[in-house]
Amino acid sequence: MASSLLQGSAGAARLTPALGSSQRAQRTEDCGVCQCTYGPRKGPQQAVDRFALQSNASNFMGANVTAKQQEKVTRTRGSKAQTRATVVPVVEGIGPEKPPTPILDTVNYPIHLKNLTAKQLKQLASELRAEVIHTVSKTGGHLGSSLGVVELTVALHHVFDCPDDKILWDVGHQAYPHKILTGRRSRMHTIRQTDGLSGFTKRAESEYDCFGAGHSSTTISAGLGMAVGRDLKKRDNHVIAVIGDGAMTAGQAYEAMNNAGYLDTNMIVILNDNKQVSLPTANLDGPTRPVGALSSALARLNANRPLRELREVAKSMTKSIGGPVHEVAAKVDEYARGMISGSGSTFFEELGLYYIGPVDGHSIEDLVTILREVKSTNSAGPVLIHAVTEKGKGYDFAEKAADKYHGVVPFDVVSGKQNKKKGKTSSYTQYFADALVAEAEADPAVVAIHAAMGGGTGLNYFQKRFPKRCFDVGIAEQHAVTFAAGLATEGLKPFCAIYSTFLQRGYDQVCHDVSLQKLPVRFAMDRAGLVGADGPTHAGAFDVTYMATLPHMIVMAPSDEAELFHMVATAAAIDDQPSCFRYPRGNGIGVPLPANNKGMVLPIGKGRILREGTDVAFLAYGTIAQNCLAASDLLSDSGVSATVADARFCKPLDQELIRRLAREHRVLITVEEGSIGGFGSHVTFFMQMDGLLDSGKLKIRQMILPDIYIDHGSPAAQLEQAGLTAGQIAGTALRLLGNDREALALAGRQMSK
Repeated sequence: MASSLLQGSAGAARLTPALGSSQRAQRTEDCGVCQCTYGPRKGPQQAVDRFALQSNASNFMGANVTAKQQEKVTRTRGSKAQTRATVVPVVEGIGPEKPPTPILDTVNYPIHLKNLTAKQLKQLASELRAEVIHTVSKTGGHLGSSLGVVELTVALHHVFDCPDDKILWDVGHQAYPHKILTGRRSRMHTIRQTDGLSGFTKRAESEYDCFGAGHSSTTISAGLGMAVGRDLKKRDNHVIAVIGDGAMTAGQAYEAMNNAGYLDTNMIVILNDNKQVSLPTANLDGPTRPVGALSSALARLNANRPLRELREVAKSMTKSIGGPVHEVAAKVDEYARGMISGSGSTFFEELGLYYIGPVDGHSIEDLVTILREVKSTNSAGPVLIHAVTEKGKGYDFAEKAADKYHGVVPFDVVSGKQNKKKGKTSSYTQYFADALVAEAEADPAVVAIHAAMGGGTGLNYFQKRFPKRCFDVGIAEQHAVTFAAGLATEGLKPFCAIYSTFLQRGYDQVCHDVSLQKLPVRFAMDRAGLVGADGPTHAGAFDVTYMATLPHMIVMAPSDEAELFHMVATAAAIDDQPSCFRYPRGNGIGVPLPANNKGMVLPIGKGRILREGTDVAFLAYGTIAQNCLAASDLLSDSGVSATVADARFCKPLDQELIRRLAREHRVLITVEEGSIGGFGSHVTFFMQMDGLLDSGKLKIRQMILPDIYIDHGSPAAQLEQAGLTAGQIAGTALRLLGNDREALALAGRQMSK
């Protein structure tokens, strides 16, 4: 019997699940898919793993292909990968105006997808893709990632019942189609703008956003918590966590999968594999080859279909026949598992998740069929569906240049040209890259590390010049920090370039592996302060507080781009303890730069006076010094003389500079674009301990970011909400001097502008 059953693995047998005819008919009517059976699929698209189902493709998107649709071929990775054809509608009417969207116009919420036919679902995906393209062309935002999950989004909302069922989107930047289908289409023109929709999922925005995101690799953990909470409350809803292969490089994802396998709780994990294990901005010549062993493992999974089909036969036999065949089927299954294990396909199952895939992530037919079956399966435990997608799918410019269309500014839909404004100066990110390259030219010990953010940190330039001295570790900040610590023990000079907000993810490693051991790792913290459209998930509000509290850590911030060059040089020269420096998103102010991009080494713990005055002293930390200079100009118009000092260092403080400012002025105001507990707190603590406040003659205030998360919006609007504009700084000084009327008049003049 075993041999005859094994012959079925070649496609001779069609093994039907043990369902009555009425049940099969009901399933067919509900999902719009024709007769569903376990076993190999006929036609060009192969069914996959446990729920590989036989379908009549002519009833679902086969016979309904129009002349205005094009056939696109997606080749899965690996030298022996199988060619698979997916019919993806051309986005009709690409031009200055958005094409008609008759089906999308009838969809306000996911419930409106339930009765759509197969043909209508496919057309809805085409219209949704056009909607995303035209919306983002006007607002800017994350384009490629959203285009890559259009079919997956449609399938999920067609099959599952949100908001009762929970869909979590990792990072959330790919959720534009989800937002459109969940009641927010009319507000998509406000995305990432002041008082508009968030560019990520946000619980406060919609009940369909069951978990907020912005950072990666959180959905499996959060989804598992939701699933366990559901079980404890004896509910029966579904939990689906969508996570990309890039996010899978972070340790938290594996911790969550390990725990999910142990708890054996029902949940679905969808691995959105778009071959972007590292962000596509890592190299000047286009997307880099994905980093890490995960990309190779997924490629092998894509290429190893025959053994999965053998295994599927065993699974089908168990369900369809049972009895004495079960033991034989189990052996066949184990044989397939063992062989596939050699190429990595049972890795997820070793963690306790049942693996299904790879699935064509652009075939609504496959997605709906498999999601329906997984939803209806009563077997307990977590399931992982491996969906292969293409970032930027359906828009040629995005497909061909994923490195340029991950995040975009407004662009012309027809030509694909982005409307990037050429500034008179470069970004602080670019200046950092130029400075680090100059240091590396002079010192072969200088090396650079980033966490899948080569383009975002500017280290793509460093990598192009020094490919063997630049390390992309994937989205793995914890590993990046300790890896840098290991490099430091070998006498190298590691610069670990990580966004301020992302370094939070590696803070224990900064404490335990770097600071405690006094290892000379240099942390370059980009995106310090407010970051505009990316909002609170990406704002660098806390780095001064969490870095300056650590023993041995030297903490710096430049007031302009030239100072940034000097601080890169200073960090390179510090070879007996760790150091860090922060710098903002945005461009420099146009000051002269050091010759050959080579900064000078600054005296540690020494600030400088930018402007001398007599009445008020502003002690600024970082680029907010420019607002202090502007505030000084405003005060001058009111007859107030102000000193502006650039602290340069938060740790160690320039104690002599602080004593002088306290001695020579009636008012001292510290100003920083950071949270409570940062630079101003360190200054105030020193002044208390030094007795500078004992006389009671000096008025001191701290101007910091308020104790709230400031929502996305324009940088100017965010700064005003934070109370850190030049006018607000000047107004604070006037009030402390007792000139309340003049402060109100100044506020009025600023508002009129």
